[in-house]
Amino acid sequence: MSHQDWHELTSGIQLMATDLDGTLIRADQTVSDFTVETFRRARAMDFPIIFVTGRPPRWIGPVAEVTQHHGLAVCANGALVVDLVTQRVVESDPIAPEVVEEIVSILRAEVPGVAFAAEWVGLTPDEEPFGYEPTYVTRYENMAARRDTDVREFTRGKSVVKLLARTSEPQDHVDTFLGLAAEHIEHLADITHSDSTDTLLEMSAFGVSKGATLARLAGELGIPAPAVAAAGDMPNDVSMISWAGVGLGVDGGHEWVMKAADAIIPGPQDDGIGQFVAAVLDQM
Repeated sequence: MSHQDWHELTSGIQLMATDLDGTLIRADQTVSDFTVETFRRARAMDFPIIFVTGRPPRWIGPVAEVTQHHGLAVCANGALVVDLVTQRVVESDPIAPEVVEEIVSILRAEVPGVAFAAEWVGLTPDEEPFGYEPTYVTRYENMAARRDTDVREFTRGKSVVKLLARTSEPQDHVDTFLGLAAEHIEHLADITHSDSTDTLLEMSAFGVSKGATLARLAGELGIPAPAVAAAGDMPNDVSMISWAGVGLGVDGGHEWVMKAADAIIPGPQDDGIGQFVAAVLDQM
């Protein structure tokens, strides 16, 4: 699709929703002083900014710290809403246990060598709300989370908010993997991915996505879709970019995002989110 100049789309925006990694946060996990100051201006002017991320709550604290941002964050691709001030989960939308069982059984039969991990809502502050199977290759080693049993065993009794499936087959591309999974389980879960270099799928309860949760929160604030801007760079951002009145793709993002977006903003190294929000505030 053809894209507008993003500068033409800042008028009338009442809410900014932004993905984190690859959109707001730089590769070194920082943001610029300009963006921090812009967020400070937004707070002072009562302009709401909502983080909408695939990250679990335990990975959101450092982002709140570097951005000095307070308010709500949508985590786990829409399955959780977290209060950044208290660091507490205020809403959750888990996958039903019988659905976890069915998804795992189907993908085990259809995808040779598939391995699983899961995120769940922790019951105590010191609980590790994440676990992975022995054959699941983690990006960041966490021996405390490694389990010696099937994911269906170690998630029994847990409120699973994200089921992860990884395959290490070298011929697989994550877009292909997603398409294969969708053929078999799209009636059971929302399936997406957030990294084109990793054959990792992220699954939420059916109907749960970044876009669906953002729409609900905006509705609670009395802000209609045309007054919402949403920005992201990966397939898990497409639902909110498509829903928002102004959908913003990040320069260099996934092709699905580019197709869904109304405009393209600079990446985090060039303060795209900060620039857009600053332009909105200048008109208020």
